Amino acid sequence: MQTASPVALVTGASSGIGRAAALALVGAGFAVVGTSRNAANAKPIAGVTFLDLDVASDESVRSLVGEVIDRFGRIDVLVNNAGVGAVGAGEESSINQAKDVFDINVFGLMRMANAVLPQMRAQRSGRVVNVSSVLGLIPAPFMAVYAATKHAVEGYSESVDHELREHGVRMLLVEPAYTNTSFEASSMAPDSPLPVYAAQREVSRDVLATAVRNADAPAVVAKVIVAAATDSKPKLRYTAGPMARRVSLLRRIVPSRAFDQQIRKLNRLAG
Repeated sequence: MQTASPVALVTGASSGIGRAAALALVGAGFAVVGTSRNAANAKPIAGVTFLDLDVASDESVRSLVGEVIDRFGRIDVLVNNAGVGAVGAGEESSINQAKDVFDINVFGLMRMANAVLPQMRAQRSGRVVNVSSVLGLIPAPFMAVYAATKHAVEGYSESVDHELREHGVRMLLVEPAYTNTSFEASSMAPDSPLPVYAAQREVSRDVLATAVRNADAPAVVAKVIVAAATDSKPKLRYTAGPMARRVSLLRRIVPSRAFDQQIRKLNRLAG
């Protein structure tokens, strides 16, 4: 099934930002493939073909990308959106748990990029849009492992973008702040919880839940993803929503001591 429309592949498209991005890309004229761990259970979207994918599996990624190219003839945009949250003090996550989070948020993104880039280079066009976070720019107490994955995505994406430009391909970053999704409810709890952190961990969960409840709708981020996918002169970084823009600006211009104090205040940390 070849198509004259540009083809976008969106990971983690069954809910939240991924679902909103799939909808918005259909509206922008793309033929969209959305992925989910169990595509049969995904609520249908007109114009979106849902396929199974586990970004933590090399074989699943290879199979999925091969199937999309066989069915649609090409991939013009990859939106790396699939991810998992993790809440708890850094000391409370075992190395194995941290590896699991990295395997999805970082190595899953790399697997997907490595799978689509040969075809994009061959056609001398394409964009990989990586959904990062402002937590890739700032510290995140009691979300240290998650923040570490987003910092990794930032460094990887900016570096690879330099490698790809001469081949007609770009790797771009979309940086939301908190978004009104099920992120908090579905985030991993620490597998090695310690009593010394218990009270502050619950405070931090409350801070996160409140932030998510009052956050931008996924459609706000989806609009920015479409811009990254379609701008004639794309930027490396796209902040998504007013809070993300403020955080990004303040990180650059506020003195480090003042910024540190603000982080502690926002996270209700003593001292």
